[in-house]
Amino acid sequence: MKLLLDANVFWRLAAKLKQHFEECIHVDRVGMHIPTKDFEIWNYALSNNFIIVTNDEDFLNLLNVKGFPPKIVLLKTGNQSNNYILDLLIKHVNDSHALYSSANYGVLELY
Repeated sequence: MKLLLDANVFWRLAAKLKQHFEECIHVDRVGMHIPTKDFEIWNYALSNNFIIVTNDEDFLNLLNVKGFPPKIVLLKTGNQSNNYILDLLIKHVNDSHALYSSANYGVLELY
């Protein structure tokens, strides 16, 4: 399972999450123009089989219009520390894998 961290997720988390996921990269590292538009991130994730990790509900709107894939892990945590986000994503590794494998669900909301 591969995670693509949106621009609103701290880029240094990617390296710390690599031991828990097959691949984890930040949108700033994939060669897209910055700032990257949501639909460009969506298309990149779709083409490269990534789950998007974001706190931007615009991706939920895209999912509601376009369906999935790609799938989304939506961080509903408000303003939290990077360590909190890291711990939350690690705590929900199994839930993320279940999302990835599911034919019925396209979003995992984490609080």
